[in-house]
Amino acid sequence: MKICMIVPNAAVKGGIAAVVNGYRGSDLEKKHTVHYVESYCDGSKADKFFKALGGYFGFLRLLLRERPDIVHVHSSFGPSFYRKMPFIYMSCLFRIPVINHIHGSEIGRFYENASERKKKLVRKVYGKCSRLIVLSEEWKEKIARIVSGDRIDVLENYCILPKEPYDTGRNRSQILYLGKLEKDKGSYDMAGILEKVCRACPQARLVMAGDGQIEQVREAFDKKKLLPSVRFTGWVRGEEKEKLLRESAVFLFPSYHEAMPMAVIEAMGYGMGIVATAVGGIPRLISNKENGYLEEPGDSEKMAEDVIVLLRNEESCRLYGQRARQTASQKYSLEIHLRNLEKIYRKACG
Repeated sequence: MKICMIVPNAAVKGGIAAVVNGYRGSDLEKKHTVHYVESYCDGSKADKFFKALGGYFGFLRLLLRERPDIVHVHSSFGPSFYRKMPFIYMSCLFRIPVINHIHGSEIGRFYENASERKKKLVRKVYGKCSRLIVLSEEWKEKIARIVSGDRIDVLENYCILPKEPYDTGRNRSQILYLGKLEKDKGSYDMAGILEKVCRACPQARLVMAGDGQIEQVREAFDKKKLLPSVRFTGWVRGEEKEKLLRESAVFLFPSYHEAMPMAVIEAMGYGMGIVATAVGGIPRLISNKENGYLEEPGDSEKMAEDVIVLLRNEESCRLYGQRARQTASQKYSLEIHLRNLEKIYRKACG
């Protein structure tokens, strides 16, 4: 089967690039011919414009020369939706099935609270897709308000498990956050959580690994005189990210909106004690007080209590981490993910 994937540049920050980068060099490429067409990059508006433009021309050449059997579009909400529209329309013009793999997590602002004109456009574009992929059952219910549920498949994100030992150099006092620093991710709640944690565990240290509103988040910690207990690394990837996952004891993820966050799945793979919020697909990953802790978004008090328990009780933290890793291995491996993806390809091809 010839597959064309519409993807971001491999160096882009974020979950979509992380998912796609796992496909590169995998069994998917051994079984099928996979062409990657890049439509997005980090950088200036001009950089992004010319990357998208190059993607459209490259895609058109591919349609004329290779004619893929399937076009697999990786998309989100907001600007990503509009960038992917030409790929979807061109595919339909050539009568090639389109799979729209939706990674977004903020459907309220994108569709539910949008104007009738925008809603009509979203329905039209999604209606042209042979199948739509979402990351959780909850998101299938939401997207089913736009298109028929029998055209929607749930394909959860995956974890590439690190080999044993996966917890080398573990610092029992280190808490880790991975992701964009912004309000929707709960970044501004972190200062309140850490303040409560440090009262009970003065040795606790937090690593904020991500980009975004760094200065504003730093200021929130500064107001509480917590900067000596926090380290801002900026965006991390590769060996730098792996080092943080190996050496940190607790993973804290107080997000307000999620689909199926790769960061949580990665933390599971590294056997960390996890404290997260019960939003999106996270409850599929973490069962409260079984392989981690789940709280409601904004409940800084409860999240702080959970972190304190994990920092004070090394055995409990290790046990939850082992269970989380086992869950990742049994349900969220790349192999399982790719098998399910191939089933969706067969559906799209009829």
